[in-house]
Amino acid sequence: MPHTPEPDEDDLDAIAPPQPVFHVEQALLGALLLDPHRLDDVSGIAADSFSTAAHAALYAAIRTLPRPDPAEHAKNTKWLDRVLATALEEARGLTASYLHALVQVCPWPRHAPAYARMVEAEHARRRLLTAAERLVHTVHDVSLPHPVQTVLAEADALAAVVDDIANRFPPRSGVLPRPPAPPPTAADDTEAVEEEQLLLATATARPDDIDAVRWLLPDDLTLPLHAGLWQCLTTLARRDEPIDPVTVLWEAQQRGLLDDGREPGEVLRMLAEPAGSVGHWAERALQRSLLATAEHTGRRIEAYAGDSANTPFQLVAGARRALADIAAVRTRWQTATGTTPPQQRRPAPATRAGPPTTTAAHAARPTRATR
Repeated sequence: MPHTPEPDEDDLDAIAPPQPVFHVEQALLGALLLDPHRLDDVSGIAADSFSTAAHAALYAAIRTLPRPDPAEHAKNTKWLDRVLATALEEARGLTASYLHALVQVCPWPRHAPAYARMVEAEHARRRLLTAAERLVHTVHDVSLPHPVQTVLAEADALAAVVDDIANRFPPRSGVLPRPPAPPPTAADDTEAVEEEQLLLATATARPDDIDAVRWLLPDDLTLPLHAGLWQCLTTLARRDEPIDPVTVLWEAQQRGLLDDGREPGEVLRMLAEPAGSVGHWAERALQRSLLATAEHTGRRIEAYAGDSANTPFQLVAGARRALADIAAVRTRWQTATGTTPPQQRRPAPATRAGPPTTTAAHAARPTRATR
């Protein structure tokens, strides 16, 4: 006869097995339930460092309740009963049998400090992942009245998390995190393409304005052709050579920009339709570049934090390299807009004593954001 599953059997099969940190948390809690005095050897973690509400509630109860007399604790379960009653206020699914199971699965109670360090490392990875996801989400929030300022604030918050992790896990020699897979290439943004065409045409018509937007780099533009044409314009301006659609077209040919079969007449028509000001379109292009860089940085750090094989040291190294891209384009944005707003960092929660956090934004050469 064919097997007929029970009503909830399929749901149970779909439940993923616990991650390694779940078993580490069980071992740590078991050690503390068996020998509460070992709490003196545990540092760097708080209740929210645990991956489940039940474990968080148990740890909070263990830390809150007065420790029992060791001799009495060895004879009865009174203290365990108080721990369970306190934890049940936050996690109703806990049972006395689960507490006894935790004691049984702990291999070596004296290893509690090592277990706590593992819990702290996994919590650091989750915090970094959450901060990176928040940055990416902010980039795509179309409701923001001031998207650049808000995105930069989120980047600073992410940098603060990185700094805190670095203070908790001092640097040591080792390899960088495994490079993440390249993100899928985004489809061309019609608005961006049109605005960049206006930038190129207006700069061709008003070449004297090009020098005022030296902060705009070819890689800030979304299409390779547009980036190449902007480089043509800036090169001709730097040489103080004549600039018009024909001279730009000739320079483009010398640089191989027409090798893909693009019609010269198409380029000439694009360069012959100026509108607005060079500064306006250049600032628009730089804003898109900043937001794209922030998204690319967030996704890189998401990938690092999503790889459980990366150690905290590797996460810090990889995240700081990624954040340097935002620091570079931020500097150019401040030059373009004539403003230098203070960096606003939301303080990351800290439970391990250590020196003040350091600045995460290290200078680095800007790299092209994947669009």
